[in-house]
Amino acid sequence: MSTATPPDADIAHDGGASPAMHERVLEAVGVAIAAGSLPPGSRLTLEGLQQEYGISRTVARDTMKVLESMNLVYSRRRVGIVVQERRLWNVFDPKLVRWRLASANSAEQYSSLTELRIAVEPIAAAGAARRASAAERARLVALAAELRRLGEAGELEAFLAVDIEFHCLLLQSCGNEMFTALEGMVAEVLTSRTQQGLMPFKPRNEALQAHEDVAAAVARGDAVGAETAVHHILNEVRNAMGLH
Repeated sequence: MSTATPPDADIAHDGGASPAMHERVLEAVGVAIAAGSLPPGSRLTLEGLQQEYGISRTVARDTMKVLESMNLVYSRRRVGIVVQERRLWNVFDPKLVRWRLASANSAEQYSSLTELRIAVEPIAAAGAARRASAAERARLVALAAELRRLGEAGELEAFLAVDIEFHCLLLQSCGNEMFTALEGMVAEVLTSRTQQGLMPFKPRNEALQAHEDVAAAVARGDAVGAETAVHHILNEVRNAMGLH
């Protein structure tokens, strides 16, 4: 007798909400792996996931496929699904960045991400000063002005959206596709910092001024000035969060 679950049974079991179920379970298992609650070498089974989360085999299988694509788990015949060694994780995946920032090890993740940003974003800003289009330069200046307005008003949610656009535009306009690929990671760390209450109610004037300095330097094609100003932004972030 076959143990395969008929498609109709999956639909009934999921209550017609497979996408939502999938995201819920993916988030739960992903955070558990990122936090170390499921350390490398831990074994998972589709049946165990079905029982623990009340989901269908299809949802359990789809969840494992996503985690395997991120190199968080691997599957072997007669072994099952195994949590992968940390050194093999796809650490640039925005979902994994979010899960690690939501874990008890968030300080370690903030530190490593800030170091990565310090290594990349100043060079990206210099590239934007050399290669950005006229429209991109004008947009950066407008975004910096909007950051000033929202920051002084203490409108943190709106400030976050504009801040994400500002930093992603720097990465997009620098002319280096490797840097551009990091925009999802940058968006996640900026979002997490706000959602976890690690942003001051009103951003410091030094930070607002540094964003304006970056935009002005890019607008006039000053690569050295743009690089220096981004260093000021990220050093302020590192100091504010006590990262050394």
